[in-house]
Amino acid sequence: MRMKYVLTEVLVGLWRNVTMTVAMIITMAVSLTMLGASGLIYTKVADMKQLYFENIQVSIFLKTDVTEEQRVALNSQLEADPLVSDVTYVNKDEAFQRFQEMFRDSPDLLSAVKADQLPESYRIKLENPQEYKTISAQYAAVDGVDQVVDQSQVLDKIFNLFTAGQNIALAAAVAMAIAALLLVANTIQVAAYSKRREVAVMKLVGASNWFIQAPFVLEAVVAGLIGSFLGLGALVALKVFLFDGALSALQGLFAPVSWGEVLLTFPVMAGVGALISAVTAWVTLRFYLRV
Repeated sequence: MRMKYVLTEVLVGLWRNVTMTVAMIITMAVSLTMLGASGLIYTKVADMKQLYFENIQVSIFLKTDVTEEQRVALNSQLEADPLVSDVTYVNKDEAFQRFQEMFRDSPDLLSAVKADQLPESYRIKLENPQEYKTISAQYAAVDGVDQVVDQSQVLDKIFNLFTAGQNIALAAAVAMAIAALLLVANTIQVAAYSKRREVAVMKLVGASNWFIQAPFVLEAVVAGLIGSFLGLGALVALKVFLFDGALSALQGLFAPVSWGEVLLTFPVMAGVGALISAVTAWVTLRFYLRV
């Protein structure tokens, strides 16, 4: 009987303040969507960093006047370096072949460059790809080395952009979460005020604090759960229309978002939505009703 009463009061309370309930649900849905999206962004940025690191190749270009002794010494140093996993020597002819393949659609450029104009180089794979800056600094001043290309300028810009995206998404999620908390507290206060006489009667007849507070807390929890379902729908729409739609041509640059990852965000969103709503409602009632 008590459970039936509590559930009935929850439904009545949600309908009594329907406009504020809808506003609370929408705010919670937007907040949880931002939370889920920021979580996916953090995960995908980590995946993309790993993907880029795995494909990092440091190139050491030799001077045109490099001597055979300098080249042999550099080769020995690279093969003995514990940071290096694989060393590939590229002579002028091989460099010219790669140049022709890379710019095969630019005949004017191909005709202007000769094989002896391209430098010899070493292409290096690292044991730990994140040590690419260390390798660059270590070999830049070696005799016979003209330039070390480690992709750090490009990668640093990419990773800074990814980190900025992470921070923006997280800041937006926090801002929306604060708005949701305030709206939940305000909605609960209005609901408690509209039932202040009923609450006073229940306290006079000896109703427990839990029995009085339960309908209000469950109202907030239901609103949080509905918001989490709407948030999941928004993430599904983002995957279908953005990641698998508008950004599908960039799948090689960005790590794909799987359905499993989207669905795994729902328990987190539902848990956070329900917990935040319940705690906010309970704290609000403790201060407002003094029960």
